[in-house]
Amino acid sequence: MSHAGICTRDQSQLVIIDVQERLCAAMEPTALQAVIRNCGILLQAAKMLGVPALYTEQYPQGLGATLPALTEWLSADNRAEKTCFSCCEESEFCALMDDTRQQVVLAGMESHICVLQTALQLQEMHHRVFVVEDAVLSRSPAHKANALDRLRHAGIIVTNTESVVFEWLKVAEGDSFKAISKLVR
Repeated sequence: MSHAGICTRDQSQLVIIDVQERLCAAMEPTALQAVIRNCGILLQAAKMLGVPALYTEQYPQGLGATLPALTEWLSADNRAEKTCFSCCEESEFCALMDDTRQQVVLAGMESHICVLQTALQLQEMHHRVFVVEDAVLSRSPAHKANALDRLRHAGIIVTNTESVVFEWLKVAEGDSFKAISKLVR
């Protein structure tokens, strides 16, 4: 039975978009820290629960590498460089996607450019897309709000970090539950 609105660990893959040094420097610091923390929670939970995670870097020569706070949870084998705004326009990214998993959980930046275009294109490719509201960011809060509004109107699920990790978990028991509960405190 498929639960279209519920994120499941056996159907999900996590994508962290462009959380890079020079791009992060342009963000509001308090909001950025929250996004880094939430991306870290998503990555750690994904690793614990066997959810594949990949990440992108937009023109790393200019925007720098993904933040070290996140790369400790990521495999360099699951990294795609890009120059297109939508990840889906890059063959390297498409090759990393797991075609057996229909749900794609998106986090990163910027909400109104790369996250938005990737989400809409993944949806066109018949994926069920979840955008994690507290793990995406734009330089302007108004641009982020507009992007999330557009995504909702397009039928993309806008969710939050805790909803995703507890939907992946499904039950409040075992070592994974204890570890993930500590992460979100």
